[in-house]
Amino acid sequence: MPARSTTLKDIKAARERIDDYIYYSPLAHSETLSQISGAQLYFKLENLQMTGSFKDRGAFNKVLQLDAAERALGVVTASAGNHAQAVAYLAQRLRISATIAMPENAPLTKVANTRRHGAEVVLSGATYQDAYDKAVEIQQQQGATFVHPFDDAEVIAGQGTIGLELLQQAPKLDAVVVPVGGGGLVSGIAVALKEQNPQIEIIGVEAAAFPSARLSLAQNRVVAAGQMASLADGIAVKQVGNMPLSLMRRYVDEVVCVEEEEIARAILTLLEIEKTVAEGAGAVALAAILKGKVKLAGKQVAVIISGGNIDVNKLARIIEHGLVKDGRRIRLRVQVSDQPGSLQRVTAAIAEEMANVLEVYHERSLPGGPVDSTEIFFTLETRGREHAEQLIGRLAAQGFQLEEQR
Repeated sequence: MPARSTTLKDIKAARERIDDYIYYSPLAHSETLSQISGAQLYFKLENLQMTGSFKDRGAFNKVLQLDAAERALGVVTASAGNHAQAVAYLAQRLRISATIAMPENAPLTKVANTRRHGAEVVLSGATYQDAYDKAVEIQQQQGATFVHPFDDAEVIAGQGTIGLELLQQAPKLDAVVVPVGGGGLVSGIAVALKEQNPQIEIIGVEAAAFPSARLSLAQNRVVAAGQMASLADGIAVKQVGNMPLSLMRRYVDEVVCVEEEEIARAILTLLEIEKTVAEGAGAVALAAILKGKVKLAGKQVAVIISGGNIDVNKLARIIEHGLVKDGRRIRLRVQVSDQPGSLQRVTAAIAEEMANVLEVYHERSLPGGPVDSTEIFFTLETRGREHAEQLIGRLAAQGFQLEEQR
């Protein structure tokens, strides 16, 4: 007997069921990014859910339907982090036990938050599939209910409630751009929207490192594909689900992929322009738009910011990397004569160009250089690449030998 598929009726029932447990997330218009992209962009901020991602919706819809006997046995699942937090949070609210298998390299913040909600966390293997295999083993031992993160009709129905909200918030939408990992989010949203307005374009976005959905759609079968890691760890899934793939074939118009550098750029753009914190998976939809991988000029477009659970250390590295790429942070090696006043002449030129000195390191021992010279290393803050080049040109014109270190 074939597995039951998710319908619009299921999604509407899910909305009533989870209404008291989830946040009706805002749909925020971005004037700046609309101008940059040429489309009217509206951001569905699912990073504002209680556990920081859309996963609350599907997990809640599944677990709330368990009867008393099933709740007594508890729940078990596998997750890279966001689904884990959602299941753990609801289990704590309902006072049922939860055991969650997570990859050993899962983000520390997601592991800590899952444990904070009272779940037992079992770290197993390097990938989601390793954690999934461990969760299945635990489920068979305990007899608990397995709450699949994406290949489950009730979970998909819960994610689809986002689509119902979108139609209320922006009835004239032309397109929706959605992150894709296992496919539960995009397939649920697609059913909710296409069943009510077939003209709305549904575009999925994967990390290029994990292109299972795109390959599976092309070959009309589930295809496993993926490397060991991605900045978008929330969608770093090697194999799209069978149920989501079936729905995607029917309702999703296109799936595109974005590279790691493009994801990092989108995270920084959301933070700097929209003051919105997104994790890698939460930023892939915007990454595809900014890179021009989808044709949406002149259209009203909803962009799903699916989650904001990013480790602060990783975020700091992304910010640093972005500043360097933009030329807003540069490192210069300047060779000067080893005489009093040399450092002052360099810093005076930097100050006159209105660049900010972040770090200075003075290296006096130069085995390969002139005995009467020294090197000074500057880390500088500028207004961008044009400003950086202007500063470098000024220093060179004043006779300083220098090199930008990249």
